[in-house]
Amino acid sequence: MVRARAVLIAVIGLILTLWGVLTPADVSADPPGQHSAGIEQWVNDQVDSLIEIYQDFHAHPEVSFEEAKTAQRLAGLLKSAGYEVTTEIGGHGLVAILQNGEGPTVMLRTDLDGLPVTENTELVYASKQTVKLDDGSQSGVMHACGHDIHMTNVVGTARYMAAHRNQWHGTLMIIGQPAEEKGQGAKAMLQDGLFERFPKPDYAIALHVDPNLPTGTIGYRSGYAMANVDSVDIYVQGQGGHGAHPDATVDPIVQAAQLILDLQTIVSREINPTEPAVVTVGAIHGGTKHNIIGNECHLQLTVRSYGEKVRKQLLEAIQRKAKAVAISYRAPEPKIVISEGTPSLFNDKHLTWRIVENFNRTFGDEKVVPVDPSMGGEDFSRYGIAGVPIFMYRLGSVDAKRLARYEQLGQEPPSLHSPLYYPDAEACLTTGVNATVSALLELFEQIPDDQ
Repeated sequence: MVRARAVLIAVIGLILTLWGVLTPADVSADPPGQHSAGIEQWVNDQVDSLIEIYQDFHAHPEVSFEEAKTAQRLAGLLKSAGYEVTTEIGGHGLVAILQNGEGPTVMLRTDLDGLPVTENTELVYASKQTVKLDDGSQSGVMHACGHDIHMTNVVGTARYMAAHRNQWHGTLMIIGQPAEEKGQGAKAMLQDGLFERFPKPDYAIALHVDPNLPTGTIGYRSGYAMANVDSVDIYVQGQGGHGAHPDATVDPIVQAAQLILDLQTIVSREINPTEPAVVTVGAIHGGTKHNIIGNECHLQLTVRSYGEKVRKQLLEAIQRKAKAVAISYRAPEPKIVISEGTPSLFNDKHLTWRIVENFNRTFGDEKVVPVDPSMGGEDFSRYGIAGVPIFMYRLGSVDAKRLARYEQLGQEPPSLHSPLYYPDAEACLTTGVNATVSALLELFEQIPDDQ
């Protein structure tokens, strides 16, 4: 009996050993990055369709809070992929939900709006749209910040996830957000009950095109990646009169000139040199005629920072210096209006590294590169402030040969918001959809708590 039991144990051990060697890979959970080759092939098969969608979005941009047709187009594409879509959230915002069993909820966000920029790319599908500005003038409208790529990337990703439900479990929540360019769209959607009417996600991701990275590359930054953005209007007060008799006036333009110089000492002399900060006077409006000293001069400032302490320090110093100049000229106290804009974007460190490791496996370390933080703003940050771990990564958008040509000519590539900027869409979308799908599959995998 003892011998029989020993033989039985040996046979069972042999069977278990052979099982571990011979079991096919699909019996166990797929390792991260398992699907990358299949994703790439699928995107290559779909790219012609995605290019058509991209060109349509590019040719028909709409400015912030006026994205009705854009939202309708995106909603239709997501519905046709099998998503449950709700529209008119915080303006023209939309939410598309795809439930696929138990698991985490992951949010993927795209922005919808274009810019009041007259396109000068000479592309055959260039935008011919126009808009009437607040001052009554006309401007062209252009997707000069790549939101057309962002939307198309979401469509490609949504289609893949719907067609490959066997690869993941959970709830995919896609956000089409209005008015990113004004820094108000995320706030509007949140105030309209985004995370009360729909599941509050466990994670949120987004990408943004980068005009300085070559196509095929992904850029990342952990921690602070983009800045607080505040606007300040200063109405310098004076006492008008004849330009030939300045002694009988209190000149607001001279006050403004001194204030502009004084403001430049805030960053250089009051802020810790290791803390990023910007105070820029972007516009000055004063006077009506050569020989008239007016009553008022209007300054418009943009103020950038990362931390809340520096943000408050900058705004306090601006007010103090504006009032000090007025006192020195015996002028009335200036009117100062501070409009808090976009909060700084902080990429969750754990989430960032989890996805970056996935990108390294998918694309190779040489294609996944750290990038510098930017003093630009992005209201994707508001979802992080609302308590959701977020990660926004950058997508290389210009072919390496085109970047090399700019360098050869001694020119900088056209920046975002330039009338000359355009992405190399096919390569851009191929990498973008592959990266976004890979990131989602990573997050939908069930990771043990002790890892």
